[in-house]
Amino acid sequence: MLSKKYRFLFTLLLITISSFSQDKYTLSGIITDSRNNETLIGVNVYIPEVKSAALTNEYGFYSITLPKGDYTVQISYIGFQTISKNVTLSENTKTNFSLLDSSEVLEEVIITGQNSSSNIRSPEMSINKLSISSIKRMPVVLGEVDIIKSLLLLPGVTNAGEGASGFNVRGGGADQNLILLDEATIFSSSHVFGFFSVFNPDAIKDLKLYKGGIPARFGGRASSVLDIYQKDGSSKGFHVNGGIGLISSRILVEGPIVKNKGSFLIGGRSSYAHLFLKLSKDQKDNSAYFYDLNTKLSYKLNPSNNLYLSGYFGRDVFSLNKSFTNIYGNSTLNLRWNHLFSDKLFSNLSLIYSDYYYGLDLDFVGFKWDSGIKNYNIKYDFKNYISDTFKLNYGVNAIYYDFNPGTIRPSDADSGINFDQIDKKYAFEPALYLSAEQDISKKISLSYGLRYSLFYRLGQSTVNKYANNNPITFNTDLQIYEKATPISTQFYDKNKTIKSYNNLEPRFSIAYKINDDQSVKASYNRMVQYLQLISNTSSPTPLDVWTPSDTYIKPQIADQVALGYFKNFNNQMYSIEVETYYKEVQNRLDYIDGADLIANKAIEQIVLNGQLRSYGLELMFRKNEGKLNGWISYTLSKSEQQTPGRTALESGINNGRWYNSVYDKLHNIAITSSYNLNEKWSFGANFSLQTGQPVTYPKGQYEYLGVTVPSYGLRNENRLPTYHHLDIAATLTPRKNRDRNWKGEWVFSIYNLYNRKNAASINFRENTDTGNNEAVKISIFGIVPAVSYNFKF
Repeated sequence: MLSKKYRFLFTLLLITISSFSQDKYTLSGIITDSRNNETLIGVNVYIPEVKSAALTNEYGFYSITLPKGDYTVQISYIGFQTISKNVTLSENTKTNFSLLDSSEVLEEVIITGQNSSSNIRSPEMSINKLSISSIKRMPVVLGEVDIIKSLLLLPGVTNAGEGASGFNVRGGGADQNLILLDEATIFSSSHVFGFFSVFNPDAIKDLKLYKGGIPARFGGRASSVLDIYQKDGSSKGFHVNGGIGLISSRILVEGPIVKNKGSFLIGGRSSYAHLFLKLSKDQKDNSAYFYDLNTKLSYKLNPSNNLYLSGYFGRDVFSLNKSFTNIYGNSTLNLRWNHLFSDKLFSNLSLIYSDYYYGLDLDFVGFKWDSGIKNYNIKYDFKNYISDTFKLNYGVNAIYYDFNPGTIRPSDADSGINFDQIDKKYAFEPALYLSAEQDISKKISLSYGLRYSLFYRLGQSTVNKYANNNPITFNTDLQIYEKATPISTQFYDKNKTIKSYNNLEPRFSIAYKINDDQSVKASYNRMVQYLQLISNTSSPTPLDVWTPSDTYIKPQIADQVALGYFKNFNNQMYSIEVETYYKEVQNRLDYIDGADLIANKAIEQIVLNGQLRSYGLELMFRKNEGKLNGWISYTLSKSEQQTPGRTALESGINNGRWYNSVYDKLHNIAITSSYNLNEKWSFGANFSLQTGQPVTYPKGQYEYLGVTVPSYGLRNENRLPTYHHLDIAATLTPRKNRDRNWKGEWVFSIYNLYNRKNAASINFRENTDTGNNEAVKISIFGIVPAVSYNFKF
């Protein structure tokens, strides 16, 4: 009797599975821009009959599984006309869509890059998406459109000071941000020491900043991920666009290799302000300029296979009287293969090369110094659309690192400098991940996953050995840290493991949909960073050195939790986002007093492993549609660092107490807006205000052997003055654009409208006339008017 019951249940289960598989079918395809066949990322595919939706992935692919029946498919994307199509789903169906640009028929500009209602449903949080069209309308310094500067207007994102490079996210350092361009790592995001971004806006298709809730496919940094994709290039026809500014210009050319199958894109930028310096007798031997190149080739082999080859090359050159020359920049190359195994399984295989070079030519002392970091990365990612309520992401990647801490060589035959090569360092970082996106019910959505990362610090190099394994000693009489003397050395042959680590990195986020217009979300993620940036400045500089974790320098481990509330109202015209977060970072590097970083062969003798914590509240109110749109963001936050003594006899840094990190900004307010007056004129304005950056001022001075020596207090107990500025811009688009192929626009901008002299730093010196001590504020920018002309044909 029992066996008959089980046979009945087993038969019923088979019937249920069979009927389920027979009654559900998959609708999939690619969504592109009708003008150039460019694939579109994050397009919303909505089925109103079942209130089910899907978004296109990074390559424009979508897949949604539904019961057999008749449906209306609504396709919507910012800046494009929404389309609807009736579909009868009686078998697995592939349907591609091409969207028409809506700029000619709509007056409003929408600043978000996603559908507002999908943001309510999705468990994604702590993520900001910006459209290139909105970035181009923002007024920026010297008239150059800047992606990095636009990020500073988002909640939780701050700069490292006036004219400083990089950006800080939720109290973390600029080195804790993973910056990807077509999946390749960019180690320096700025040109000319922070004045410009390395990203040519004409070549960029999509960008997304992850501040928390970071998917398991990303790893290697402790704070955030900035994921940027270049355009593929037009496969329909040739197009040229660019811009001419006061100090820089850019141009981008794209067109078909084989019409509707293959395309190319090549874009370049260069600054030429240094040419004007030649006109000045005092400055003719000085120069500061940059140039970069973006390239991409795309080819569609067949409906299931696509190839992409993309690259970037950029250089900065800074020279003073030909006696000091600094050259630095990024180079990347990426070969990708997209393969569609079925209408439910999408894959991407990437082979990636990334190189960051930085070098000095010090002619006045007769030597050249070259440094850099290279990595070779292979990654294979899969996305499996199991059903309309369950999706799997999984993959593997492996990165091999080649670090050059420094090569010193004589600049000429008369130099007294001898050739020297600081031991190169090598490392290997493999990882695998599995994550899922799941709708538990109509109200609850989950995203969860696990990343398993490993790290191997490899030979060929010589490693110092120290007594008690401590490369730093503490002088109890002077109460200071000092370099320890190695007791021996050990040489490791090529590819021999010096030190290894492995870590599990769980990720989890959940969204509870209160109704169609509001939801609450929560997330947790652990990130592990095996690379360390050796720098004692508040922002990255070309002289900073990347180094791998090893026996003495441990990997940073970051744990972050976040809770948020999201609401759309007035028919999605307005939206509000509120998030609070708490983040802890283990093994955050700190430096002993007087640390010497340049050409240091024993970095372990000047660094200590401390910890970082940050927490805050972020608010963002947006107006998404209409002639006037924009957002207001406010962040209330705290970022602190602690490096306690290793024993009871050690004082640690700042007596072992928590102290303000250099990234601490209590208040951060940003307002950005754009207004379309008519077809000819549009206007934009930005206002930024941040609490002054923590610094350390001298508290007094003393004389030693006739030399005046400043005496400093505790680290970062002082602050620079509050940072703020207002920028405005006006764009003139001639009406005759509509009747001809050549289309142009004039952009007039004023950076720092009321000429605020924000302090980049404050130096202390003795006045030569009075003999009194004085503080001198150094400011980089006052008011900066600019004009540029943008064109396309």
